[in-house]
Amino acid sequence: MLQAMQQRMQQQGIRRLLVISGESEWCRQQAQWLAATLPGDWPWIGARPPPGLSALASGAVRQLLGQERLHAVFDATQTLDVEALAVLSGALRAGSWLLLLTPPWRQWHRLTDDDSLRWSDGSQPITTPHFIQHLQRQLAADDEVTLWQQGEALVLAPLAERASWRQPDGRPSTEQQALLRQLLKATSGIWVLTAARGRGKSTLAGMLVANSPLSCWITGPSRAATEVAGEWAQGRAQFWAPDALLAHCRRQDVGQVGWLLVDEAAAIPGPLLQQLVSYFPRVLLTTTVQGYEGSGRGFLLKFCAGLPAFRSLSLQQPMRWAQDDSLERVINNALLFNELPEWQATKQEISVSQVEQRELCADPQRLRCFYALLSSAHYRTSPLDLRRLMDAPGMHFVLAQMAQEVVGALWLVDEGGLNAELVHGVWAGRRRPRGNLVAQSLAAHGGQWWAPMLHSRRITRIAVLPALRRQGIARRLIAQQRQQVQGLDFLSVSFGYTEPLWRFWQSCGFELVRIGSKLESRSGCYTAMAILPLSKQGEALRQAAHQRLARDWQWLQQRINVQLVLPFDGDDSQLAQEDWRELAGFAFAHRPLEASLGALQRLLRISRLPLPALRLHLQRQQTPAQCIIQLGLSGQKTLLRHWRHEVAEALTQLDAQHCHQWRAWTIRCC
Repeated sequence: MLQAMQQRMQQQGIRRLLVISGESEWCRQQAQWLAATLPGDWPWIGARPPPGLSALASGAVRQLLGQERLHAVFDATQTLDVEALAVLSGALRAGSWLLLLTPPWRQWHRLTDDDSLRWSDGSQPITTPHFIQHLQRQLAADDEVTLWQQGEALVLAPLAERASWRQPDGRPSTEQQALLRQLLKATSGIWVLTAARGRGKSTLAGMLVANSPLSCWITGPSRAATEVAGEWAQGRAQFWAPDALLAHCRRQDVGQVGWLLVDEAAAIPGPLLQQLVSYFPRVLLTTTVQGYEGSGRGFLLKFCAGLPAFRSLSLQQPMRWAQDDSLERVINNALLFNELPEWQATKQEISVSQVEQRELCADPQRLRCFYALLSSAHYRTSPLDLRRLMDAPGMHFVLAQMAQEVVGALWLVDEGGLNAELVHGVWAGRRRPRGNLVAQSLAAHGGQWWAPMLHSRRITRIAVLPALRRQGIARRLIAQQRQQVQGLDFLSVSFGYTEPLWRFWQSCGFELVRIGSKLESRSGCYTAMAILPLSKQGEALRQAAHQRLARDWQWLQQRINVQLVLPFDGDDSQLAQEDWRELAGFAFAHRPLEASLGALQRLLRISRLPLPALRLHLQRQQTPAQCIIQLGLSGQKTLLRHWRHEVAEALTQLDAQHCHQWRAWTIRCC
């Protein structure tokens, strides 16, 4: 029966899902039997594979990108990493079975999922009823998914009638040929190729290199991500890491390079990518339409909209399996990979309302629209975000709707409410519990040690349909939350700093309270944080945090390449009490130098001691590596100890009693 079904699947060019549900050991035994019955590669994703099957941890599944396997097992009896499941399904070739092992079907939604430790910000795994029930509905609704439960006989779901499938023979498809001819004629410009996984994007990029008389360079998020394109390029494409390529472009003219190919472009920081494409006469960007790499439509709307001009290309026909493949369909439906059709404008009133997690997850159509809107606005959205949205605690949502259509979305998460002992540990650099991104950052890096004790909500995502932007919908979403919530001290947001984005948050009433000193790898921007006070305590935090940022800005802007005016008209000639606290935290605890930068500079202004290590770095602006060489030290840790010792020495010399009091407070709080 299994062999005959597998032969029909091969003839039709499809893959299928077989769910084996029951006790863990029973599931493993059935998977072992099936693997022995059907010859194949059978990679096993999960713990404790039976003898003879190769194990692959879920975190290592990306090794299979660009490769093909025949049949596989995904063990979800203890943990369900949906990103790994999606990657694995994309690696299976036509005729493959994917076995999904799950806990007992009726109990599954009540059991904890170890994968939740990655996205729920909790110290213990949690149950994930909303996503599991959603997944079960999708699996049960698909006529070609087989569910085999413990205590029942295996009955394979029937296979729909399909035409015979012709396996690709290595030559470009009709669709690929048309695009290839178009690209080979190009004299200049930026071309953006989007397609779902398995459509031959990377293959087409490699074919372009192999057929073009021009020299071609290729880049991507990793060398492994460009392997398929490199193989089809027949060794003619020179690979560059994105940051190394940008550095090279800044030093030398690259106008003689005919094509720059960027594989999986959505995975490269936008600002870096935007600079890269400006150096080359012809650029081909490829990215996946929707999946674990992000959203292709969001990439077109967000990144490509900022380009001077680009040409959009797409591939629709699968290459590694047939159209209407059963496994692709069920994975797309379960992980909401299907993008919605473009919105058709109507003239109706827009209503704004708050929707809680249970209510949103109970309405599949609204959930699908909400998630699709977020994906289109934030093209790095991944299945991890879907899991967090559906089951992580402390999630809140505000929707703008026109009739039944979701046209605006706001996603917030609870932060704060930590106890004083834990908060002091965060400030001192000794504790860093999960979650509370902005609240903890204000304590650990901004100096407002009490910030995590307050209650707040952080805006994690906001999106509005492109056709309705600049009509105040986003501000209405935030205003609704500001007016309706009770018992909160402030709203917060963390974002990659750009001037237009900051102007938006400022127009909503937010005040800038922190800017990180390092470029964020994903956005290529400095991380900025802003808050909107909702209580007297929130207002006190806003004033203290913004005043500190303005007071320290003359020193911070030496490390942060942002054109920003933050005037400060207070006294900056002496150490304030918050400076003593900062300096004690640096000298006697584990606060980083960047967090104490302003206080350290003020200390150097008034101290009469030589303090050679600090002055070399902060006043003469020598890098840590240069300081280590000039001072004859053994490494970074030794340099940091010198810095801390010099601060302790300077504080003692200024006021020994005051230093002792702050040292005692610092040690006590740790």
